[in-house]
Amino acid sequence: MAWSAWPTEPEVTTRGRCSTPFPCPPPKRPRPARNFVVRQKKGYTPSRRAFHLAGWVLIVTTVPVAVLDTETVGELYRVRWQVELTIKRLKSLLDLDKLRAQAGGALAEVYLYGKLLYTWVLEKIAARRFGPHWTRLDQPRAGTWWRLWAMLKQALAIAIQAVDRWRTENFEACRQVMRERSRRRKLQTLPDPVIQLLEWCREKGLSNT
Repeated sequence: MAWSAWPTEPEVTTRGRCSTPFPCPPPKRPRPARNFVVRQKKGYTPSRRAFHLAGWVLIVTTVPVAVLDTETVGELYRVRWQVELTIKRLKSLLDLDKLRAQAGGALAEVYLYGKLLYTWVLEKIAARRFGPHWTRLDQPRAGTWWRLWAMLKQALAIAIQAVDRWRTENFEACRQVMRERSRRRKLQTLPDPVIQLLEWCREKGLSNT
């Protein structure tokens, strides 16, 4: 069962339809209901009606019922979780949400585009080696990208760093480049008396450092 709806935004009117509300699937507590519990701990007490409605889903769509019926729309809505898992995978495996730059700065944009480019390369390699069927949702799935990405990430890191091509005669120059920049606060070292004690221990043969 569904009925017509016209959600209106400023200067935009879209004709759509609302699906019949259906309960969130058991056995887990619906996410909105869990959010209510968290807010209740912070001093907000939801009404009984609000807590009840948090366990239901109402979908607004522009797809005609002749194309997708209400039950199919509900099933398709649940598949949206794959988008959430993709974002979670990008954060967990590729640290997409961790940029070594200040928010809004030009360097942050460079880091972000660099990580997106890295993701694109990783997906291309994964599809080439394992086939694109792993990510298709229109057929039975054999697994997810989590383990494959984790494995390919290590291989790609080695390829980018080209460890097998490092030249030992360049190590000193590399060390100079990687030194800490001058800062007001110096890097921490041992107190002078402790350093003198270590020197004395070395002279007496009492230290292995």
